[in-house]
Amino acid sequence: MTALDLSSPVAVVGTGTMGQGIAQVALVAGHPVRLYDAVPDRAREAAAAIGARLDRLVEKGRLSAADRDAARARLRPADDLAELADCALVVEAVLERLDVKQELFRSLEEVVSPDCLLATNTSSLSVTAIGGALSHPGRFVGLHFFNPAPLLPLVEVVSGFATDVTSATRAYETARAWGKTPVACADTPGFIVNRIARPFYAEAFAVYEAQAADPATIDAVLRESGGFRMGAFELTDLIGQDVNESVTHSVWQSFFQDVRFTPSLAQRRLVESGRLGRKTGRGWYDHRDGAERPEPHTAEKQQPPAYVVAEGDLGPASGLLAMIREAGIEVREEDEDNGTRLVLPGGGQLALADGQTSVEFRDVVYFDLALDYRRATRIALSACQDTGARTVAEATGLFQALGKDVSLIGDVPGMIVARTVARIIDLAYDAVAKGVATEEDVDTAMRLGVNYPLGPFEWSRRLGRTWACSVLDDLHQRDPSGRYAPSLALYRHSFATEKREGAS
Repeated sequence: MTALDLSSPVAVVGTGTMGQGIAQVALVAGHPVRLYDAVPDRAREAAAAIGARLDRLVEKGRLSAADRDAARARLRPADDLAELADCALVVEAVLERLDVKQELFRSLEEVVSPDCLLATNTSSLSVTAIGGALSHPGRFVGLHFFNPAPLLPLVEVVSGFATDVTSATRAYETARAWGKTPVACADTPGFIVNRIARPFYAEAFAVYEAQAADPATIDAVLRESGGFRMGAFELTDLIGQDVNESVTHSVWQSFFQDVRFTPSLAQRRLVESGRLGRKTGRGWYDHRDGAERPEPHTAEKQQPPAYVVAEGDLGPASGLLAMIREAGIEVREEDEDNGTRLVLPGGGQLALADGQTSVEFRDVVYFDLALDYRRATRIALSACQDTGARTVAEATGLFQALGKDVSLIGDVPGMIVARTVARIIDLAYDAVAKGVATEEDVDTAMRLGVNYPLGPFEWSRRLGRTWACSVLDDLHQRDPSGRYAPSLALYRHSFATEKREGAS
């Protein structure tokens, strides 16, 4: 099954931001496009807005004047659904209410031809449930674009329970012909991106609720150590706290209140107070004119230790040993079977975050996971109230000698980046095991849909395939609610890997 022919008209119902964006994508690709909105004159206003955006593309040299004029000629507002009768594809982008969408598609089914492909851009509702209102649900599919649709490349092509393979394939190939990067996905709460991305927000909020660090510090660690484009607090302020919480709540409810997707009480209070982020001027941060952006916690300058003793290879942080030597600090190595720590001159130890806490050990400082320790500009350290001041100072001075800003946070298991990445990896394995998508499509979706520096499976291969399971096991022992319990899929993968390595 191939993509729709460019001569085939495409309709978009709903002319808000997403509807206009999808219409622009289809229009620039070369299709005749019909715009319909139930509110009178809204479709004409949307057509004018799309025309203005095409003008800006010409000004920026991204579209020729001739192509703009041709696109404008193909764009037509519709006053009645009956005007969509000859369309080969109708994409819906209306209010996120099941009854509204079902009623719309029932009406469309009476108008369009039997071979017209019907699609929803829903981000939070079940494609199966929407299509269940149709007499012929086999032609119904999800086409989930990301905002802004003309700029972001990812499209999740979602097959409902009754979606025909031919319909899903045609939708997939059409999205690709429009210059997008489609990924195939089964109809599951949150699809790929909004399902697997929940820990990015949830773990940051949990660290904040534990009073281990403030939003500015957590965001800085996620960016400067984890390699994420934005931190969870600044990103949700951009998205809108009400929108982000609504998606989280929808996924949680759709999974029968699975503890792994539990919403944040702190975010709930923020929404209740009307602090929704940039659009209201205040969210986690103050975005009003003249407001100062809070700075992340950064430790004062400390003297580096004269030497460190390396017990083992530090696992995912093994690259630090070469960096320490390059900084002029002696590294004394001891061959320890289970050693993954640095011993400091004062006798204290420095260990990579592993899901345990500093209070459980004598004089231990934990350091957080980094995407790339050489490129990272900030490292988080955690210690408990009983950790020796000399140990904290020596650990701080060590990373400062490597050119890093250091943020001291509270004694939370898994710290910030480590617990977040471990949970993202786990949800990815769980999704693939349940047939939601392939590993390749999951990695593509998370890189393109939310700009993650690596896909979950790329991260798993880099960290070692038993790493995430080990961290989550430790976290689960300290929080047995089930939130951190590794999925069966991750357990299977981890144990299979251990068996292979043992056999070799």
